[in-house]
Amino acid sequence: MSRRRRKVEGRGPGQERWLVTYADLITLLMIFFVMMYSMSQVDANKFRALAESLSITLGGGSPSAIELSTSPSGPSLIGQGTPLENNTNPGRAVGQEDDQATGNSQGGGDPDVETMTIEHIKAKLDAFASENNIQTMLVSSIEERGLVVSIQDTLLFASGSAEITPEARTILKKISGVLSASPNYIKIEGHTDNLPINTVRFPSNWELSVLRATNVLHILVKEGGINPERLSATGYGEYRPRADNKTEEGRSSNRRVDLVILRSKYDPVEPGRYNLPSTP
Repeated sequence: MSRRRRKVEGRGPGQERWLVTYADLITLLMIFFVMMYSMSQVDANKFRALAESLSITLGGGSPSAIELSTSPSGPSLIGQGTPLENNTNPGRAVGQEDDQATGNSQGGGDPDVETMTIEHIKAKLDAFASENNIQTMLVSSIEERGLVVSIQDTLLFASGSAEITPEARTILKKISGVLSASPNYIKIEGHTDNLPINTVRFPSNWELSVLRATNVLHILVKEGGINPERLSATGYGEYRPRADNKTEEGRSSNRRVDLVILRSKYDPVEPGRYNLPSTP
């Protein structure tokens, strides 16, 4: 009798092993469902950017109006934004609450999404230039530092002048409708040819290039509604030519104002009011 009792009692610990297996199974199922749930969350940034890119490819949108919505990838890329004329909170303030999501403030935005945004802006500007027969005077190109929009001086100014013409104001306002959709920094660069200028107002090409860039900046801010914190103006004079100054065609190409929409990875090297050197 005692032998039978010892035999039954010996089975006790072995019978409880199923609990360990059951617990492991439950844990694995929980991990599995957590992974499935996380995979089911659509990346809204990439999805919106992809949708906008497909829209461009398939001929969607209205390029002539140059209305890029205020948020293409959430904060700044696609979406149903407000046109420039009705935008009461323009510039970097558009979607500013989402800067952390895109990483623009730290220069760590998704490069795929940002590239699609740059291509979208370029497509809008190219379409506008083509429809208005100014494609030879308004040319955009994608470079390592970002999107460069080159505007020939004859489209903006009279010869030897830095005053922006009324027609140029309209064009710059249209361009602003595209550029205001992205929170990226924008550099405005003035360039001239190598023909000397020596007037009371412009002792050299330096002054002419700087004032032209500055006047374009003022239009983008006052009439285009772009946040001034995103903008900077500089003048290169005759010293950054993109063509040979020995020919009239080359000199004409060199007289330009470039709008450079910087990629967000360069944000950390841009000066800011919050990263000033500490004073003792």
